[in-house]
Amino acid sequence: MARVLIADDDADIRDLVAFKLVQSGHQVTAVEDGMAALQVMREQPLDLVLLDIRMPGMSGLDVCREVRAAPATASLPVILITARSQEGDVELGFAAGADDYIIKPFSPRELSSRVTAMLTRVDR
Repeated sequence: MARVLIADDDADIRDLVAFKLVQSGHQVTAVEDGMAALQVMREQPLDLVLLDIRMPGMSGLDVCREVRAAPATASLPVILITARSQEGDVELGFAAGADDYIIKPFSPRELSSRVTAMLTRVDR
């Protein structure tokens, strides 16, 4: 069972993602903004982080950069989830340090598969 953090300001998406990941056997913490995500990362060990890019206050890109800059979380897998689908947006996501990039709308099954694949690669 992996410990997964979800940060998304859209409650419906946050709840859908949390439900699917719990259904897959993961322990999930869900928050609504980037600052709360960073706070959770400081307080508890995590195996994976899912970040929406467009959140109030601190964007998912900024959170991702913070994750990569901190020695304690630098190797933590990060998947960005966003409606921003232009090639330049995807490039920005990977440049910020994301390990994967999922475009909304997405299939909950695909999300679960990508999370499992990411966790499997990290365990190797």
